[in-house]
Amino acid sequence: MFNDCENVINIYFSHLFNTRNVTDMSYMFNGCKKLMDLDLSSFDTSNVTNMEAMFEHCNNLEKLDLSSFNTKNVTNMYAMFFCCENLLCLDLSSFDTRKVINMQEMFDTCANLVSLNLSSFDTRNTKAMKRMFSNCNKLTDVIFNNNVDTSLIRKEYEQKIYGDPNTHLFFIK
Repeated sequence: MFNDCENVINIYFSHLFNTRNVTDMSYMFNGCKKLMDLDLSSFDTSNVTNMEAMFEHCNNLEKLDLSSFNTKNVTNMYAMFFCCENLLCLDLSSFDTRKVINMQEMFDTCANLVSLNLSSFDTRNTKAMKRMFSNCNKLTDVIFNNNVDTSLIRKEYEQKIYGDPNTHLFFIK
C-alpha cells in the first residue's frame, strides 16, 4: 500500500480507515525510509495472517506503538522490522505469536535497537528463527517468557547474545 514511499515522513490514519477485512499486510510500509511517525492505533489486525516485511527499511522510525495489534492469526512475521535502523526500543508484549511459523530475520539490522520486550511470545509452533537478531549490535535487553524456544536461535547467537556480559536476557513466567 505504501511500499517504497521513500519521501513520506508522517502517516496518520483516521478511524475511517478500515482494516477489519485485511488478511495480508506484508510490505505495507516497506521502503518508507524517511518515515518518522506512524500511528496505527486505529488498525484492526484481527484477520491478518501475513505481516512479512511490514516495516522493512523504515530506516528513520525511532518508535512504534503496536500495543493495539491483534496478532492471534498471524503465521508469518518474516523480516517484519528488518533494517529499522533507528528503532531504539520495541515493546511487543501484546503480541500473540502462537500461530507464527516464520520469524526469520524479524529484527535483523535493527542496528540501534537496545531493548526488546517479547514477554508474550510463544514460539512452540515456530519453525524458522534464523538471523532473528543479526546485526542488532546494540541490543542489550531482551525479555522472553518460558514459551520461547531459544534453541532455534541459541547456536547462531551464542557469542553475541549469550556470551556477551552486557546482554541481559530476562525470562518471565
